[in-house]
Formats: sequence, structure tokens, C-alpha cells
Amino acid sequence: MKKYFATALLIILAIQFSIAQTNKLQWLDIELSNYEYPYPVSFLKLNIQEQNLKMAYMDIKPENYNGKNIVLFHGKNFNGAYWETTIEALTKEGIRVIVPDQIGFGKSSKPANFHYTFQQLAKNTKTLLDFLEVKETSVLGHSMGGMLATRFTLMYPNTTQKLVLENPIGLEDWKIIVPYKPVEWWYQNELKKSYEGIKKYQLESYYDNKWKNEYDQWVNLLAGWTLNSDYKRIAWNAALTYDMIFTQPVVYEFGNIKVPTLLIIGTRDRTALGKPLVSEEVRKTMGLYGELGKKTQKSIPNAQLVEIKNVGHLPHIEKFESFIKPLIKFMNE
Repeated sequence: MKKYFATALLIILAIQFSIAQTNKLQWLDIELSNYEYPYPVSFLKLNIQEQNLKMAYMDIKPENYNGKNIVLFHGKNFNGAYWETTIEALTKEGIRVIVPDQIGFGKSSKPANFHYTFQQLAKNTKTLLDFLEVKETSVLGHSMGGMLATRFTLMYPNTTQKLVLENPIGLEDWKIIVPYKPVEWWYQNELKKSYEGIKKYQLESYYDNKWKNEYDQWVNLLAGWTLNSDYKRIAWNAALTYDMIFTQPVVYEFGNIKVPTLLIIGTRDRTALGKPLVSEEVRKTMGLYGELGKKTQKSIPNAQLVEIKNVGHLPHIEKFESFIKPLIKFMNE
């Protein structure tokens, strides 16, 4: 009987904790209109795939502008806001920083229907640069943004001066070892997301079970959307981008990159798409960034590699100084 009451008490406490966390969450508009970014946000109107969309971006041009530009590509579970400290450090160096939210992310449009390709997102970004009259720029991509930055570089070699990849995903081709799941499967997974589940994933996958209060904002940005009555649209866009990542690898084209490239790799990272769908034996071989960084450096001509030991998927959040120093050095070379 005591065991029964103890179990019941634990369940009640867990429910109360869940409610408390939910109550702390800020309800977020589908385009984050009630969430303030660290720098002023503008919007570019796009007419693509027979619909009118808008692409949010920050464009920070310092007073001591030295003529150098860089575009920052966010990861799948993020938006431009998480580049705040990176923007601050780069603008101090006199570098103009352009930070778009890709279509389907952050403050940009969440279409009801959209055919997501890295080529389309790269073209959208080039349209933004043309609008801003930026003819040449370096590009930096984190996580999914690394795949997009790679595609951008391959599509626009005359625009891209340098390429920086921070723990990019797509350094291996998951579709050859992971069973394919349709968009509907990813969509159902997205619909199940909650504050607790998002934080658990980030705690285990990003931060090696070592949480800091400053990480809360990146959980709340995703979890706040789950309170929105339009969350199904957000979840559908997220599912479509999972399919894009899974079916459009860039790993086979690294040898075609012609610009100077810097890889910044947190070696503790084990991020890989589809781990729950494979055996434990196969899972152990996926997302080994300590090996993947070295392999990728060999694949990309004229590539430098900076490894950050005991750091996971987010070096610019988890260990900023170790991330920014090699980045600034590379930009000033």
C-alpha cells in the first residue's frame, strides 16, 4: 500500500511540474511577432511556388565597417536570435552580419504547402543579398544551416568568399542506413512535442546532461509554439524540412567546394538523423564528430579544422570563446 501511495504521489508531482513549466511558457505567435530579437528585424517579400511569403532577416552594419560581410545560417531547431553573441563579436571586428530566418523558421512565413529544397532556400538567400546589394560574402552554417551553407557555396561560388561550418549535420548519408519514413511520420512526431520532451532532447543531445539556465530560452522558443492553435502548421513545416535533410545529402559534393573553408567541430557531438530507427549496433556508428570532422576536412580542398574538445552540437552557445576566436582569425586572414 505504501508503495502504491508513493507511486501515486510521484505521478501527481510530475503532473504538477509539467503544468508549472507550461504555465511559465510564453505563448508564441506563429511568426514570433511577440518575441523580440536582439537586433532590428526587416522582411523581404518573396513570391515563390505561387504564393506570397516573407523572409525575416537582421542586417547589422557596424560603424567601423571594413567591407567584409558574412551570412549566418541557423540550424533546424533554432532561428536567427541564437546568433546574438556571434553578431556582437563579428560587428566589433568591423564585419557586416546578415542573419536570415529561412522560410518555415523563426519570424519568416510558415506556408501551408511548400516544396522544401536546399536549392530553394539558397536561392531565397541570394535574392536577399541581391536586394541588399551585397555582391560578395562569407557564409557560416550551423547544424542544418551547414548543409544550406554548403549548397549556397556550390550554387553561388562567385558570391561566396569563405565557408564556415559549425557542427554541420549531413557529414554522412543517413538514408543509406536508416529506413525511410514519410513526411506524415515526422509530422506525428512533431505533434507530440512538449516542453519536457524538447528539454530532454537538448539536455542529452546538446549539453551532455549539464544544463545552464541560459539554455532555457532555446527550449522555450520551441515549446512556446506548442501552445499555439496553429501549431499543426508549424509541425507540418518542421516535418517537411526533416524530409529535406534526409533526402538531400551534400556530403558527396564537398570535393567541389573551391573557397577557403573552416570547420569548427565540437567533438562530443553525436547528432544524427534517424537514430531511433536503427539497431543499437548501427546507432553507435552514427554522428561521431571526432571522426567526421577529420574526414570532412580531407574531402574539402583548402579546408582548416578546429576541434573543440568536450563540446557538443552548439559550440557558439556552450563554449563561445573557443568558437569565436578561430572564426575571427579566419575572417581576418
